[in-house]
Amino acid sequence: MSNKIIIAIDAMGGDDSPHKIIKGISIHSRTSDNVYYKIFGNKNLIDPLVKKFNISSELFQIIHTDKVVQGEDTALSAAKRGKQTSLWLSIESLKHDEAHAIVSAGNTGALFLISKLNLNMIENIDKPALSALWPSRKGMNVVLDLGANIECSSKNLVDFSIMGSALHKALFDKEKINVALLNIGSEELKGNAVIKETYQLLNDKKYSLFRFKGYIEGNNIMDGDVNVIVADGFTGNIALKTAEGTSNFIISELKSALSSSLIGKISSLINFKNLNSFRKKLDPRLYNGAILLGLDKPVIKSHGATDSIGFANSLKVCEKTIRGKLIDQIKQNIL
Repeated sequence: MSNKIIIAIDAMGGDDSPHKIIKGISIHSRTSDNVYYKIFGNKNLIDPLVKKFNISSELFQIIHTDKVVQGEDTALSAAKRGKQTSLWLSIESLKHDEAHAIVSAGNTGALFLISKLNLNMIENIDKPALSALWPSRKGMNVVLDLGANIECSSKNLVDFSIMGSALHKALFDKEKINVALLNIGSEELKGNAVIKETYQLLNDKKYSLFRFKGYIEGNNIMDGDVNVIVADGFTGNIALKTAEGTSNFIISELKSALSSSLIGKISSLINFKNLNSFRKKLDPRLYNGAILLGLDKPVIKSHGATDSIGFANSLKVCEKTIRGKLIDQIKQNIL
């Protein structure tokens, strides 16, 4: 077992759980080697599913509990539910070095709080940051913070730059890393005092892990010239939700236009390959898996409303962070 990657999984969090969780494990296990799943949840519900999806008994262990954090729980009430919920037990296994990372599609606030109660922060990092992958014209971007911290200091934003760059290197080792601060303009004088101070700190020091490229505006996020984009949690969360809404709108309108008339249907058949490629580029399931950076163990948040394909992709992100030695990358570069 010592050579295996061990992923702790909260099987009861999110919509349609544990069905989508177990099916997602099945999908991930077909394309991954040497991964072992510690599945926390109701054994009576999980057992029939692992049999249905033909998951080898050598690949998993079920740790039974019938206690669950509900989606409507506040973070505090979730913690007060006790230490026997599937979420708490899965995170606790990380604390005791019984797993290398944890993945949950459950309650976001509860995941953050229970993770912080059980795990230590990396030395010299004051606040964790929620990061995620976004597609761009030239590959993939890491964007953070996406809502863990409403207010940030310049030191926090510098830390986020280092952590986001370490994540990008862990996931895409061969690529050069370019960092930019999300701002209301590209000119050096634009932005609030914290952004300006962060600009100076990043501009004055040369980092071996990344190159600082200054400011980036919201309309340039997906250009691909920058692949790590840093913001406070308030700004980052609004940018994320705007991008998700725009993506859903475009896909919905395109489907409607191509199915509303005979010409549209013929056009969609003729251009099926290109349209399918376009749809995949905007499919949020393929980028599912947000990472809570700053803790001394990887904590991965899968979107609660995603399906089994999305959950399988969050497991793939989790696997890559472990193989890419994410935590070591952060520790080596943090100031």
